[in-house]
Amino acid sequence: MTMSRSAGYSLVYLLLRKDAGLVMMLFPGKSLRPFHNYRLLGILVIIFLVGGLVLGAKYYLGVQLAPAAGNSGAERVVLVKIPEGASTRQIGEILQRSGLIKNSDFFVFYTRFTGTEKELQAGEYQLSNKMSLPEIIKVIASGKVVYHRVTIPEGYTVAQICELLARKGIVDKKRFQEVVASGDFSYPFLEGVPAGPKRLEGFLFPATYRFRAGSSEEEIVDMMLKRFAEAFTPELEKRAQELGFTVREVVTLASLVEREAKLDEERPLIAAVFLNRLHRGMRLESCATVLYALGEQKERLSYKDLQVDSPYNTYLHDGLPPGPIANPGLASIKAVLYPADVDYLYFVSRGDGSHYFSHTLEEHETAAKIYLK
Repeated sequence: MTMSRSAGYSLVYLLLRKDAGLVMMLFPGKSLRPFHNYRLLGILVIIFLVGGLVLGAKYYLGVQLAPAAGNSGAERVVLVKIPEGASTRQIGEILQRSGLIKNSDFFVFYTRFTGTEKELQAGEYQLSNKMSLPEIIKVIASGKVVYHRVTIPEGYTVAQICELLARKGIVDKKRFQEVVASGDFSYPFLEGVPAGPKRLEGFLFPATYRFRAGSSEEEIVDMMLKRFAEAFTPELEKRAQELGFTVREVVTLASLVEREAKLDEERPLIAAVFLNRLHRGMRLESCATVLYALGEQKERLSYKDLQVDSPYNTYLHDGLPPGPIANPGLASIKAVLYPADVDYLYFVSRGDGSHYFSHTLEEHETAAKIYLK
């Protein structure tokens, strides 16, 4: 039996449809002409090769795009820092070293192929080895960096703020100190303030901050200075001028109030005592300034402590100390600008956070005998 031309074409079609077995069943013992055999065999080989490549590529892509931990691995959250100016390859190497992706070369290829290469942003990111490669890229490209929430307590010194931020891994201690001492900040209240470690004392405003992970020490310090500038409003500045004080003098006096006061309702009273003493030409005799000069905290000061040789010791020197001794909150600043209308000149701690206020030295000494046992 001889096949017609149309039957031959039908057979080719069936072979391409992977139904060659059916054809052979229909035409047992019959063979195609050599030319057709070779051509069909070549087509089949190409189909199988292409199909194999497609399946292999699909499998490879699946492996590379899948989470590094796989389906059964334990989740591990990693904090990854992408430096400013890092190349795509460097970012891929960081992610691979962190165990978040399988292959940095594929990361480079994939970001270029998808057009996300130029969208990657510097910063600190919280990523997981359970995230797929597209998910990781989406986070880094979105700039959704980690934020550190930190509360700077009222009355903290610059040194204490530095220790707090360094302990939380937000700043480098040495670099922070350098920025405080000589960083370039353009704020009117800093004009004329000499460079040095105490330059910004009083102006790193105590508040709760959300610092963007990876922020520089300059950015962090500037954020606190900006918060101070916002808190010390033009109205408060005008009030300071009415009282004959500069902003820095107000902050200096407010820092004493901050360190002495334990109760909010006593801040205006303590501020009034200091202002009354200044107006009468009396030394402030604030224990808080002595502690600042000593550089340590003590429950009770000795007579020797009161003789410490320091311009900050208001037992030995007239007027205000050279600058703030802490970073006061807004309540203490307002207490200085709007003090209580009293004529007290002394106060002594009762030991429970409150103070006893006196008009005369004799009254004060009597109270001291009672409360300072």
